[in-house]
Amino acid sequence: MAKVTASVYTSHVPAIGAALDNGKANEPYWKPVFDGYEFSKKWIADPENKPDVVFLVYNDHATAFSLELIPTFAIGTAAEFQPADEGWGPRPVPVVKGDPEFAAHIAQSVIQDDFDLTIVNKMDVDHGLTVPLSLMCGQPEEWPFKVIPFAVNVVQYPVPSGRRCYMLGKAIRKAIESYDKDLKVQVWGTGGMSHQLQGPRAGLINRDWDNEWLDKLIEDPEAAAATPHIDYVREAGSEGIELVMWLIARGAMSEGAKPKVAHRFYHVPASNTAVGHLILENI
Repeated sequence: MAKVTASVYTSHVPAIGAALDNGKANEPYWKPVFDGYEFSKKWIADPENKPDVVFLVYNDHATAFSLELIPTFAIGTAAEFQPADEGWGPRPVPVVKGDPEFAAHIAQSVIQDDFDLTIVNKMDVDHGLTVPLSLMCGQPEEWPFKVIPFAVNVVQYPVPSGRRCYMLGKAIRKAIESYDKDLKVQVWGTGGMSHQLQGPRAGLINRDWDNEWLDKLIEDPEAAAATPHIDYVREAGSEGIELVMWLIARGAMSEGAKPKVAHRFYHVPASNTAVGHLILENI
């Protein structure tokens, strides 16, 4: 049977992808960011850790979905997903290979567990999905595993609560574990951490709040899931709400024993954003 072996959490700052694509990874400004992922690239390449499929939770940035149509939760069920053109051409990264059969199974199970999902049979994927892949895998000729994209609306209010995202993660774990193929699956939560891109508070970064929230996510995810929306906005900036997507990945981890923290990294700034990164392994 399929099983969730680990979860990965990371920011998906678009400037990180641009720095990598344009050969700036070793420049003084960017090197500390990419150094924080050196362990992760080795970790995921290890046959003990390498997944067959990654269920990747991210938010679309008005690329696949405009403000005319905004699904709260959308699962990609296509065989492949092209890198999106976000205004300066598609990123020079491999096409993302999907797993339609597995994605359809997850959709069936989760919808029967009373979570409404939008089924997407064709869409391009933007930096929200491709930057995490680059951070974890570098610049390969092709991605080393299949990916099921799962887009969450954290752009246009109303957005889903942290509690709902956490419970959705549990339903996704149940769906994965009921699949009758022997697959190693990782669930990734992306976005955040604290940042605000507009208004009088543009450039806001809150190191203390970010790290306290990370502690809570690891040790007491129920408490992290109970964080009110206004706390994200007040403490982590208007775009800090992206952190609710990390709760989907955390909810997908096994219940009971606390997961093993394989890696933890935090750095500021990266293009006016706090970069957070975490790898949790099921014990």
